[in-house]
Amino acid sequence: MDHYDSQQTNDYMQPEEDWDRDLLLDPAWEKQQRKTFTAWCNSHLRKAGTQIENIEEDFRDGLKLMLLLEVISGERLAKPERGKMRVHKISNVNKALDFIASKGVKLVSIGAEEIVDGNVKMTLGMIWTIILRFAIQDISVEETSAKEGLLLWCQRKTAPYKNVNIQNFHISWKDGLGFCALIHRHRPELIDYGKLRKDDPLTNLNTAFDVAEKYLDIPKMLDAEDIVGTARPDEKAIMTYVSSFYHAFSGAQKAETAANRICKVLAVNQENEQLMEDYEKLASDLLEWIRRTIPWLENRAPENTMHAMQQKLEDFRDYRRLHKPPKVQEKCQLEINFNTLQTKLRLSNRPAFMPSEGRMVSDINNAWGCLEQAEKGYEEWLLNEIRRLERLDHLAEKFRQKASIHEAWTDGKEAMLRQKDYETATLSEIKALLKKHEAFESDLAAHQDRVEQIAAIAQELNELDYYDSPSVNARCQKICDQWDNLGALTQKRREALERTEKLLETIDQLYLEYAKRAAPFNNWMEGAMEDLQDTFIVHTIEEIQGLTTAHEQFKATLPDADKERLAILGIHNEVSKIVQTYHVNMAGTNPYTTITPQEINGKWDHVRQLVPRRDQALTEEHARQQHNERLRKQFGAQANVIGPWIQTKMEEIGRISIEMHGTLEDQLSHLRQYEKSIVNYKPKIDQLEGDHQLIQEALIFDNKHTNYTMEHIRVGWEQLLTTIARTINEVENQILTRDAKGISQEQMNEFRASFNHFDRGEAEFARIMSIVDPNRLGVVTFQAFIDFMSRETADTDTADQVMASFKILAGDKVGLLWCGHRVGVAGTGWTLIWRGDREHLHCPFFHRPIGPLTAINLSPYL
Repeated sequence: MDHYDSQQTNDYMQPEEDWDRDLLLDPAWEKQQRKTFTAWCNSHLRKAGTQIENIEEDFRDGLKLMLLLEVISGERLAKPERGKMRVHKISNVNKALDFIASKGVKLVSIGAEEIVDGNVKMTLGMIWTIILRFAIQDISVEETSAKEGLLLWCQRKTAPYKNVNIQNFHISWKDGLGFCALIHRHRPELIDYGKLRKDDPLTNLNTAFDVAEKYLDIPKMLDAEDIVGTARPDEKAIMTYVSSFYHAFSGAQKAETAANRICKVLAVNQENEQLMEDYEKLASDLLEWIRRTIPWLENRAPENTMHAMQQKLEDFRDYRRLHKPPKVQEKCQLEINFNTLQTKLRLSNRPAFMPSEGRMVSDINNAWGCLEQAEKGYEEWLLNEIRRLERLDHLAEKFRQKASIHEAWTDGKEAMLRQKDYETATLSEIKALLKKHEAFESDLAAHQDRVEQIAAIAQELNELDYYDSPSVNARCQKICDQWDNLGALTQKRREALERTEKLLETIDQLYLEYAKRAAPFNNWMEGAMEDLQDTFIVHTIEEIQGLTTAHEQFKATLPDADKERLAILGIHNEVSKIVQTYHVNMAGTNPYTTITPQEINGKWDHVRQLVPRRDQALTEEHARQQHNERLRKQFGAQANVIGPWIQTKMEEIGRISIEMHGTLEDQLSHLRQYEKSIVNYKPKIDQLEGDHQLIQEALIFDNKHTNYTMEHIRVGWEQLLTTIARTINEVENQILTRDAKGISQEQMNEFRASFNHFDRGEAEFARIMSIVDPNRLGVVTFQAFIDFMSRETADTDTADQVMASFKILAGDKVGLLWCGHRVGVAGTGWTLIWRGDREHLHCPFFHRPIGPLTAINLSPYL
């Protein structure tokens, strides 16, 4: 088999011979597979109104692959990613592969990355796996299934035809007579079989393919020239083509049987009339519901508040969970009723039912398509809008806080800058005014960042389409205009002061020091108040702990800040003392700054009041995050028990299948009891589903306490149930084999013991392996092993020859094996043991010595 064939394929069928692996890369086979698999996929995709052109390119984004699986399975897959990035494509392909795996198919060496990268081998292998599962696996003819069942069906249908001998799915079909015979057997009016010649394969093949496409709705999957021009046509391509004939004819047979039964119904006319009335009413109701629902889904007008958008999301989830499912069932029932009615009318030789205008099935499908188109992306839009509004609310609040702080700071600054107090000031006062202005400029520069932050936040609110952007823009523009005006006034006042500076000589150092220390301390307090009132959004314990740690670090700086405040106030007190002592005419004001001790104390008191409020906010958020963490731990604790439990049960089943004791009936009873204990574990899975629901409702998106997701648990649980069921089925098949072949329980135990100690040999081992493992998969079924042993041990001479052909070096001679421990003769179950001083070899199946080693002539065995 090809390197991309999965192990699951071997559960469906066993190829009849071991092919050279180099031939598997034959470009002619690849060409046949491309054409056949593309036609097969399009035969299903056209039901959804689409098709593919290039099989390895058109499946790369995963969208058409998911659509193909939905069409052939009749089930809905997970919602696909609509992004164009590689990660979105890989996600879609993985969803398709997960769905295939959920149908019991083990995909080996087929990964989403190879499909996204356009790996033709992997893509063809994946499509072949899908064909096996959905088109071939369920074929059953007289207790044979998959390939054997399809082959038996072909042999029976073509048995009466001369020159047709179907033995396989490659060279048996090269002359085209097999295809023609299948068509003639079911539709003899389509082909004149008597005029066909075995030596004209091109005509035969083209006739069969053209008739199948024109009259049987089977697309042309291969070119006759490709089949005739290939020494060995590709088996997979032929199987796929033949399976289409099987499904076409088996469907026709079922329709004929249904027609015969329907003709016997006495009250068919009255029943048909009732079906027509039911169809009309159901169609009208469904179309009316769709007509009312589509405008609601197409309304993407965003709301201005978080609550309104969340209500929209809840309404949509109610629609998906409560309102739509009954309508899906109604639509399905409508189509079923329509098809049933048309079938009954056709079988009764009555005209086909034509619904009222606008109520055709196609009209309903079109309306339903419009509904799903309107629904597409609606939930994603709602979630994005909620995230946007959350971000907008946060930004708007931040804008208001920063704007308020800035506006409070700028209050009165223009009037101060327009003063002409320097005109009547003394020399020392002028010096003070200049220094004061320098301090103001420093303060002004310190506020530049805040103005830029305000403008940046306003810009972001505009880009995110904030509903109150006009008022934000107006306030931001006012702040920017005022800032520009402050800059101009500051520059103008500096120029006036510098012109007067020549008249100034002295300055009071204490006031200057006060101003220099008060300004940054004032800025620090304003920054602290801003930080303490800043809103925050966190999602984890670590994030809130980080904010708490930062807050604690800030509180640790308060004692030093208080010392700085007392020091600044001490400077002011010293100035007051000097003024009072020396009667300085300064009216008790600081000429270098407008920051008063009262303002410092007021802001300091405000900072102290904000600290406990911040503590409370952080504590409340910490409690909420702790609750979320408890939900994570609760889920993780259960998942970490259930996940390993499932793995342990899987391993136990593996050991049970190897270490079985007692009769097969005892083993079967034990396995069924084991299966019952597994099924009784289901409530724990349901409980975990409930915890998973709580986590989703709390909007928790990650969980560091476990590596298991709910999806992992679900898949593991399904695999566990499948494995125990398969193991029980294997024992049941062994019972059937034992009874059919007349093998005693003791022989069956010996066969199993030998099978479980299977080892590798050399030349004869290769021969045996070619029988028991013709595909070189490295896996030998117990059934194949039993069949081999039953045949190989039929006579003693053959058994001796089997043993004699296994050789290894023993000292300087080449002789029989072996010594002192199990040496399996590669699938025969022979265990040869040196006895005593290596004088005899022993065969446990015949319970007799082969002879003294020293007396054996080794030449016949070399």
